[in-house]
Amino acid sequence: MASSTNDTSSPPTNMGRSATSTASFFQHDPTYSVRVMKDDFKFNAAHFVAYKGFRERLHGHNYLVGIELWSNLGRPGEDGYVLDFGVIKKLLRSQCKALHEHFLCPCNSDVLDISYSEDGQNLQIRCEDKAFFSFPRGDCAELPLAHSTVEELAKMFSDNLLEQVEPVLVEKHIQRIEVTVTEAPGQSACYSCSAAAASR
Repeated sequence: MASSTNDTSSPPTNMGRSATSTASFFQHDPTYSVRVMKDDFKFNAAHFVAYKGFRERLHGHNYLVGIELWSNLGRPGEDGYVLDFGVIKKLLRSQCKALHEHFLCPCNSDVLDISYSEDGQNLQIRCEDKAFFSFPRGDCAELPLAHSTVEELAKMFSDNLLEQVEPVLVEKHIQRIEVTVTEAPGQSACYSCSAAAASR
């Protein structure tokens, strides 16, 4: 009699369901997305966060940026793509390059007094705690933010992307985008938004 420990018969492939039940169960609302995260989507920059009654010390981060885009078609386009990666890569690299090795100045801050030197060459910041900074203006990225946090940076990247390629995203049936900005390993923020039709 053959030993049960040497049984080489194939394991059952039907794990308690019919052959078609698993496939049909996972066929509802199919969604495709593309994620673009490259080693060169990065920038090194200095900043400090300030709000009422608080100011960080001046410091810097090695930032990384990534983006994910979801289609509402339920299938790739006729060309086999959800979206051409090249369009997104070019824009993200350009945005990162504009911030690289700059001081991130949140020009919409309600607690920082931001001005320019008389000759216009330096950006000057006076803080609630009486601290004063003067940076060469060419070394500053003057941003439309209230705070230079990764949360607000993620939204800024998203807004800039939409401003430049929104017609392409609409044409490609992109329903949702999510931008992630990382300032340190395990420390990041995401901003996502949906097309109007998808949010109803």
